[in-house]
Amino acid sequence: MNMNRRAFLKTTGAGLITSVFPLSLVKIAFGGQGPAQDFSFGYISDAHIQQIQGNNFVRNWDMGLIRAVREANLLTPRPDFFMFGGDLAQLGKKEELDHGLEIMSSLRGKVRYVIGEHDYYLDLGEYWQSKIGPLWYSFDHKGVHFVTLNSILTYDSWVNKKWPSPMDRMLAMARLDNPQGSPFMVGREQLTWLKTDLEKVNRSTPVVVFSHSPIQKIFKPWNFWTEDAERVQGLLKPFEKATVIYGHVHQIEYNQIGNITFHAVMATAWPWPYPESYSQKASCMPKLTVHMNRADPFFERDATGWQFIDMRKGKVSMHYQLPDNKNRSVVFNSKIGKPQDVNYQGYGSRIPPQTHY
Repeated sequence: MNMNRRAFLKTTGAGLITSVFPLSLVKIAFGGQGPAQDFSFGYISDAHIQQIQGNNFVRNWDMGLIRAVREANLLTPRPDFFMFGGDLAQLGKKEELDHGLEIMSSLRGKVRYVIGEHDYYLDLGEYWQSKIGPLWYSFDHKGVHFVTLNSILTYDSWVNKKWPSPMDRMLAMARLDNPQGSPFMVGREQLTWLKTDLEKVNRSTPVVVFSHSPIQKIFKPWNFWTEDAERVQGLLKPFEKATVIYGHVHQIEYNQIGNITFHAVMATAWPWPYPESYSQKASCMPKLTVHMNRADPFFERDATGWQFIDMRKGKVSMHYQLPDNKNRSVVFNSKIGKPQDVNYQGYGSRIPPQTHY
């Protein structure tokens, strides 16, 4: 995808040139395997559809998802499929999920879903499963093995303690810096399933993992954190090409741990500030991540934007076009074996390990 956003949108409709919504288009290309193996998929995440009362929902969050879907429908050529990266709802209510799914139903093409904590902790995923499907699964597409994880589980003792109501549990998990919160995890049952699933896959096959939380340990107070991340990383370690794409953090992040490349996608709802702005706790954010501007309350799309994701031969390059922010490219540099923010950092920049914090 060697083009900028303006050139790309010229192929989809000149009326969209001023759009600033974070739809990701992912292109996977494998040299030597012929054009039949090249394909793209779209990625939309973190809509946070929130009910105010009855049929009244928060307009900004609605409009972010509506515009992303409209623009996705104008993409030419058409992506093979779309992923939604979690947090379709804000408080997991049926009304919010139904409203979000109604908006998503206008998206032309196959859509697969990742569940987020805002979708889960009201009824522990019961309504999600009845409307959407399994909480974790895998599939193969044109030579790539895809795995979708439910990475927002937590300890049974926390889930099953005597909450005043299911909504109290939901609110405890939804807040940032909440002392009643609990860290995310994949969990023993899912790890067993993942091990069995990956044992069937050839080690030379590119593996792409979709999760909601980062499968690494970045910043625990905001749950930019997965408690058993190292266990998942260990299962991905034998593969020549492994990539994790995640939502949840509402900002640009990227990292390399061994053979695994990590990339965040942005939200259609709002951007989070950088976690290290919270001074009471140490942050383990990758040093190659650059601060984004905080949201402007008078400009509902501040710090959101388009990002284009290339996955060539199993390695990821991401190109961001952001209103009121400098455009950025994060490109995998084969010489140093990790992604490099070419607009901000030099060759020698270091990404610290994300394990054992």
